[in-house]
This record gives sequence, structure tokens and C-alpha cells, in this order.
Amino acid sequence: MSESNPFNVYHGEDSVRDYYDPDKQPMIPLVEIPRKLNPFYDDGVRIYAKMMSTLPANNVKALPALNMLQKTVTPETKTIIEYSSGSTVISMSLIARVLFGIEDTRAFLSNKTSFTKLQLMRFFGLNITLFGGPSQPEPTDNRGGIFRAEEMSKLNDGVINPNQYMNDLNWGAHVRWTGPQIIKQLPDIDVVCAGMGTAGTMTGIGTYMKSAKPSVTRVGVCTKAGDRVPGPRSYALMSPVEFPWRDAVDTIEEVGSYDSYKLSLELSREGLICGPSSGFNLKGLYNFLQKCKDEGRLQGLSSTNSTVNCVFICCDLPYQYLDDYFEKLGESPFHPLQNRNLLNVDKYRYDEAWEVPSTSALQELYSASAKELAGLLKVPAADAPELITPPGTPDEKDAPFPLQLCKDNILLDLRAFEDYARQYLPGAISMPLSTCGPETPSPFRNPQTLEAQWSELELALDALRLRGMKDCRVFVLCYNGDTARVATSVLRAKGIEASSIKGGMKGVRESCQ
Repeated sequence: MSESNPFNVYHGEDSVRDYYDPDKQPMIPLVEIPRKLNPFYDDGVRIYAKMMSTLPANNVKALPALNMLQKTVTPETKTIIEYSSGSTVISMSLIARVLFGIEDTRAFLSNKTSFTKLQLMRFFGLNITLFGGPSQPEPTDNRGGIFRAEEMSKLNDGVINPNQYMNDLNWGAHVRWTGPQIIKQLPDIDVVCAGMGTAGTMTGIGTYMKSAKPSVTRVGVCTKAGDRVPGPRSYALMSPVEFPWRDAVDTIEEVGSYDSYKLSLELSREGLICGPSSGFNLKGLYNFLQKCKDEGRLQGLSSTNSTVNCVFICCDLPYQYLDDYFEKLGESPFHPLQNRNLLNVDKYRYDEAWEVPSTSALQELYSASAKELAGLLKVPAADAPELITPPGTPDEKDAPFPLQLCKDNILLDLRAFEDYARQYLPGAISMPLSTCGPETPSPFRNPQTLEAQWSELELALDALRLRGMKDCRVFVLCYNGDTARVATSVLRAKGIEASSIKGGMKGVRESCQ
């Protein structure tokens, strides 16, 4: 922990700058994983997650980005360009803005990058250029984006390309910060494990461990051939990487995407929220420990002849990869969506202001006082026909009423026509829904009702001449107010100033007593 900032508070004009400075922060958490996730617990193995996702930029690449920019940016720098799948260049963008006031950070990356990640990078203000070909091109391939970024920086004054793939300041960040933190937090560490993409994390931590505590076994993890996990590379793709990673690892494990996503999911559900490359690292550690156990040399890993203490790197957060979890793992790890049928209906917003108490609605509809509303409800004369043919209201010649709808007010009655004909409000237009009856469950309590009513309303309201309603105030009435509330949502989405009468006809009756 920073001795000068034990309470983790940042203030003043340099507050955000200090927040991004690892030397002014508490150390990155090192957390032992739950016993249920440690299959080697009874063998005396303890496994710790180094939660690099708790850095201000929420990913392990923040430290290399900071280290590279601190040594690369000059007063003349106006633009930063980096080929990156996401984390490195997002971190660069944030740090460039916070520390150096540079607004223009440009990301070169593969056109195979997920759309969610592209949107995330745009969210952080990055200028993105996509490249075809391999998603992880070799740094010296003049057809790839890594080479192009370096080339542009050489041809343009004020443009720098830190080049995480060839810049020793990348892995130097973990010699400077991550390795020393781990040793200070866990002096009895025996095994450290990290994935290998640019190999910066493993190279830096492994290099530091070799000098600080040579007994530590350093496990690098690569993706299985033909598989893909965001960040790491296959062993075959490591050959052009120029960092001294071979001297920084003692053994290599290979891990596939299914196990990476599965363990990431399990870690996240147990409170250690992390992305697939973190699950990837943990699975690589599992593989190594299992081999040692099978060969009878597990306890020999301990520097204290007791507990075997292991650390793996948690790299980032899972949110930008959420679609991939469902694609990789299928539906079995996830609870099914209840009322899934509602995903395709009821798609418009609601607002409490659109739900008007019955008394207020009637006063506005008829410009009447509460006293004048008494007896407003119309009941057909005894000799009136049992049903009145729609559209429109019943013939009002034989039963004149002093209260009439105000001009530019429209009242839609969604009840069954039989109920409308027995008792209605003056001027109400009957628009009976086949899915709305006196015994129909509320659409907000019964998903099937909501699906049926919304679908019918969407079609029925499209069939109305809505253009004539554009300059009118529309009120909607049903039995209990809930169906009218759905109709109001649909009408509002179509540009009509609509409101529902709260409580429906029941509320109207109470207001007119």
C-alpha cells in the first residue's frame, strides 16, 4: 500500500492523475479463491487471484499502457496509435487524456473484433480503423495493422505508436509494479501463472521472480491450437514475439476456450468478477498442478515444505464478452428466461404521468366540476336496442346530456361492445378488443394476456386514422385501467398524446357517484 495514501483518497487538481498512479494507490488485491473452486485444497494448495481488473482502467493492460506512455509521450505528441484488441488501447486512451491531455487516440484492430467491443472502444472516445487478415498479425508483417501503426508514427510528426508488441516497457511495467507487489503480499509464493498474448505480463512477472525468488515456478499459458480466447495466443504464434518470454517461463500449458469461459463464469459467480482470460489462466494453473500431482511432485513445489501458494492473474472484466459466454457454454449454466414471450412485445416506454386518475380525466374530458360529474354515465333507455352497432357511440337523441366531450378530446373505450352499450361515457368511441373482457386477467399479472393485448393493440391502432388524432388529447378507458395503460404506451410510441384512465370503468363509476 502507498504509505502516503493509506485511505485511498484522491483530491485536488491532480486527483485523477494520482488515481491512475500505482505508486499512489493501495496495492492491487490478492484474493484466495473459495475452497469450492480449488480442487487441490486438500493437497495443501492455496490459490490466489491477483485482481488486475481493480485498476482504474479495469484491466491488466493499464500498467503497460502507463509505463509506455510515461516514457514515450513528448510535449509535441498530439496523436497515439496502437494496434490492440481492446484493453491496451482503451487504457492508453484514458491515460493519455488524464495524464497528458491528449484527446486523439486511434485504435487499429481486426475486423473480427466483436461489435460489443467495438462499441465499448467508441464509448471511450477511440478513433477506430479496422483491418482484415489474421486477428493477431505478426508485428513485422507489412500487410497487418501492427506494421501500419508503426509506419504511420514514423511518417507523421506528433504521432506516436507505443507498439505493445515490441516495446520492452510493456513487460517492464510488471517488473516495476506487479511482481514486487505479489512478493510483498505473498512472500511464500511458489507458483505464478499468466497467459501469453504479447507475453508482456508473463515476461515481466517471470523476469522479476527469477531475480527476486528463483524458487518460484513460472507457468505461461497459451491457447490450444485452432481455438480462440480474447488476448492470449497459441504457442505457434509466440515464435515472432521478441520479448524474452522464453527466459521468463519454466513451463507452458495450453487451454481451450470452453474451460476459460466456464471458470471465468464460476469465479464471477463467487464474487471474483473477471473475464475469460482470467479463467484461462486459472485453468492453465489447474493443468500444471494436476500434472505435478500425477507425477508425485506437488509438495515439492513448496518453498516452506508445507503449503503450496499459487497466484494467477485476473486480467479484466467479463462484460464486453457476455455474448461469447452463451455461445461457448450453451444454455445449461444459465437459468431460463421466465416469460420469454414478452421479449417481442410491449416494447415501448411507460410513464406514470400518462396514467390519470378518473376524476381528473373526466374533468378534463368534459370541462366539468366534480359535482357536475354526478350522473355522467349514460345508460340506454329501456326501449333501446340491446346492442348498438359500432363504430361510434349510441344514438344520443333520446337521452340528451348537458355534458359533452370538449373539442379536441377523444375517448377510446376498449371494453367489449356489450358492456360499452350497457353503460358508457358521452362521446366515447367503442374500439372493443377481443383480448379484453371483464374477467380477463391484468396484462401486468398475466404474460399471456400482455402478449395477446399488445399484439392486438399494435395492429388495431395502426388501422385507426391516427393522423387525425395528432392534434388531439386521447384518453383510453378499459375495465380496470391496465389494458388502457398498455394502449397508451402504444399510442405514445406512434406520436399520439394519449393518457389512460386509472382504475378503468370501475374508477369512473366511483367518480360519478
